[in-house]
Amino acid sequence: MEGSDTLEWENTSEIEIPRDPLSRVIGQDHAVKLARRAAHQRRHLLLVGPPGIGKSMIAQAISFDLPHPDHEVQVVHNPANPERPFIETLTREEVAQREERLAAGTGKLVKPQEVPLHAAEKLGIFCSRCESYSDASEMICNNCGAPKARQPKSDNPFQDLVGFLEISIGQMAGKAGQVRTTRTKADGTEEVVVYELAGDMVMVLDEKALSERREQDMARPRKVLMPIERRTFIMATGASETELLGDVRHDPYGGHPNIGTPAYDRVVAGAIHEAHEGVLFIDEVPHLGGLQRYILTAMQDRNFPISGRNPQSSGASVRVEDVPCDFILVAACNVNDLPAILSPLRSRILGSGYEVVLDTTMEDNPSNRSSIAQFIAQEVHQDGRIPHADRTAIDGIIVESITRARRIDNAPKAITLRLRDLGGLVRCAGDIAVAEGSETIDGSHVEKAKTISVPAEEQIRVRYGSFKEGMASDLTEAQKLTHPHHYWNENVNPPGYE
Repeated sequence: MEGSDTLEWENTSEIEIPRDPLSRVIGQDHAVKLARRAAHQRRHLLLVGPPGIGKSMIAQAISFDLPHPDHEVQVVHNPANPERPFIETLTREEVAQREERLAAGTGKLVKPQEVPLHAAEKLGIFCSRCESYSDASEMICNNCGAPKARQPKSDNPFQDLVGFLEISIGQMAGKAGQVRTTRTKADGTEEVVVYELAGDMVMVLDEKALSERREQDMARPRKVLMPIERRTFIMATGASETELLGDVRHDPYGGHPNIGTPAYDRVVAGAIHEAHEGVLFIDEVPHLGGLQRYILTAMQDRNFPISGRNPQSSGASVRVEDVPCDFILVAACNVNDLPAILSPLRSRILGSGYEVVLDTTMEDNPSNRSSIAQFIAQEVHQDGRIPHADRTAIDGIIVESITRARRIDNAPKAITLRLRDLGGLVRCAGDIAVAEGSETIDGSHVEKAKTISVPAEEQIRVRYGSFKEGMASDLTEAQKLTHPHHYWNENVNPPGYE
């Protein structure tokens, strides 16, 4: 453990975790530098390297360096051609103004007791006979059993029944739960005011609120496709065509104006649209296959139409043009998958961004050993179910990281950066510490974890001597005879499976 005495901490609880997410990425200084530049300049990024070295962590950290989105995207009903809704984009200032208008049109909520008695009686929340309040849905007062609305005096013995029917018919004919009347303002003039039921409260709409409501009713119907407050990091790894590019939901009534759902309300944004003004992260990008060309088109045009993807659906006839999707693409893949990425897509990334091959090891020095200690602290914090590691555990994990760099990457005097697997070792040691009731992870827990946190292939080699012998012992004679393609080929020994 040469150089381990330079560590400053005796326990990972003493280690301060950086607030900046990119500063939490261990050992990828060159990639982090380009990631910061990509966030600032809005450049695309292709990260190349094996699993577990921080590709997704870098991609997600870039989104934290981006400002909040500045635009809200709405899809608006097109009365001339309902199957061709159009797009409207609102700035943050326009969204704030809209919220103010909506607030102005909602009026003021008051308690039923604050409503004038004549209006409360017409709303059905006040009984004039016993002067008690009750729910508007109850036509008869629970307190005295009389109809809530006042009736003129009459000698007719059936007046209560007739009056009740008149009240019921009148409420069904008019707008239920709303009373329009007038009131005197402070300057002595009169204004129209509407009292409207709103649950257990009453909404009071003055002339200004009524005017705003009329304007809202006259506005074209619309749906918010991408709200102003949205995530700036969208993961589209393994996404289907519909998830990636958007869709228009099916309506069994074909968008009929009376019984169906209008086309604009059935439009669903895809991941490329949700990532507008943010980061679109696609790990294992070659697995998208032919969908890569759509990503290329979206990157070039910075907008992409949304249409129905199922030809048997009523949504197939709907198309929304010019839906914005100005995103930063962060793609990732393994080294052997590079040829499977479309050449035009790579050209687009290089023309407006960077390709970075991530490191799998870093130099073994005191500074980098301290970085491993920081990594352990981050894993403990992120997991939230294991205790902190003491100095002996830190030293044990550093030794293991050096051993793995030599064994896996044939790199002497180096520290591994395959940190996902190393994080599994930390969690396994933490679980052992919890099971033993220990307040911290120590070196003995790390040593025990090394025998547990190993790949299945390694366990097979230990148990059977080789992977080939393990395969042979797992098959019956019948399987070997009837399904020879399931049996390990004696003449083929893939590297690492001898």
